This record gives sequence, C-alpha cells and structure tokens, in this order.
Amino acid sequence: MIKSKKLLKFKEIQHVFFNKKGGKSKGIYSSLNCGIGSNDLKKNVLKNLDIVCNKIGISRKKLILLNQIHSNKFHFINKNYKFNSNKLKGDALITNIKGIALGVLTADCVPVLIYDKHKKIISAIHAGWKGAYREIIKKVIEFLIKNGSKTKNLVGIIGPCIFQKNYEVKKDFKVKFNKKDRKNKKFFKIIKNKTYFSLNKYIYYQLEKLGIKNLEIINKNTFETKNHFFSARRSISNNESDYGRNISIIMIN
Repeated sequence: MIKSKKLLKFKEIQHVFFNKKGGKSKGIYSSLNCGIGSNDLKKNVLKNLDIVCNKIGISRKKLILLNQIHSNKFHFINKNYKFNSNKLKGDALITNIKGIALGVLTADCVPVLIYDKHKKIISAIHAGWKGAYREIIKKVIEFLIKNGSKTKNLVGIIGPCIFQKNYEVKKDFKVKFNKKDRKNKKFFKIIKNKTYFSLNKYIYYQLEKLGIKNLEIINKNTFETKNHFFSARRSISNNESDYGRNISIIMIN
C-alpha cells in the first residue's frame, strides 16, 4: 500500500495505490490480483477486491471499476448511477459523490488520481501509452474545468508504473509521438541502439501543460521485482502466460 504525500493532507478523501501483496491468489497471480480480466480464479479476485474495499471501509458493491480499453473515454458518476448495471467501458472515472470508490487497474500503465480540493471532485484515470496519446488526461481535465474546477485547485498524482529504463519501444512508436508534438522527443532515450520511453514523465508534462502545478510522481517502478507490483512486461520477459493487475483507488469520505 502506497499513498501520496500530497493527498494525505486532505482528510475528506481516501486513496491507495495497492501493490501485489496481501491477497488470496496463487502462482503467477500471487497474491493481491484485482484483475477480473485475468485468467486467475474469479473467486480469488473477488476475495482480493473485498480485501481492498475493507482497507478503505466500504463494501465491494461501492467500488466502481471499468472495462478498460486504452481509450480517451471517461464516465462521470452521479447520484443516479446504478451499481447493478454492466461494467462501463472506458479509462477514467469522475465523481463528486461521497462513499463511492473509483478504481483503475494497471500492470505497468500509469494510474493517475486527480482531486479538486475546492469543489470536492475526484477522478481515477488509467493511462497507458495509447490512452495518454489519445489525451485521456486532457479530456478529464477539460470536463472538470467545464464544470467549474480551476486548475489551481487540482492536485494530480502519477502512480507507480513502468520506468523508462525498462520500457523499450519500437522506432515507429517514437516517430508517432514526435509527429504529434515535436517536444515529445525529450521523453525518449536511445541506449545501445534501443529506444526507451518515459510514460510517467510524458503524463506529468501533459498535466503541467494543462496548467496543473500541484503534481506528484510516486517513484516506484512496477517492473522491478523488489517493489512487489504486477508487471505485464516483466511477465512477458519471464515467459509467463498471464499477469495480475494492481489496483489504485480514490474515494470521498
């Protein structure tokens, strides 16, 4: 369990970046795998979600998760949200309702938590390279501003994710990003003819460009075994058939 120093200042909200420790799953999913979409036993994943919810003092039915699709689609959860409805498709959630936990699942992608300390609105964003490239961050921030938020009141936390040194990409990946914005070249590094990308710094830059100055990067690399996170890239490099998912949560008390 990892928390943001910046968000801990606000007693009216709770948040946690969970790693893979403290759950019920076995084998390659050991142990706090929260990914229903993985090939893990569903009963174990549900037990893990119960553990996570107990940590923040809610029932599992008050936790909202997405069917994540690496998009720029978000959902605003209002008081009329039906908890028995099918899982929403998209990559970000926003709410101003107390007692509803917003969660995103990652395994190297970036979980981003946003809090408007003035209007008491929260957001949880799943930002892989596709979502970041498609400007999921911008869509969320623009929605908040349209609904009365001011950038000076927004706090943005960039959670544990894969670091540049472990994130090798193809050359056409770099070309794609540089075509979008020439300034993006600063997020790439060439080492021994291999190209590496800094996803968390790219997202930091996007938030900064949108006018948000109150930012924090959680300095934990999901690829490194010592940090005890699930990592898709590490699992692939170990020739494992699948991988678990880490969960990050934010809630207004």
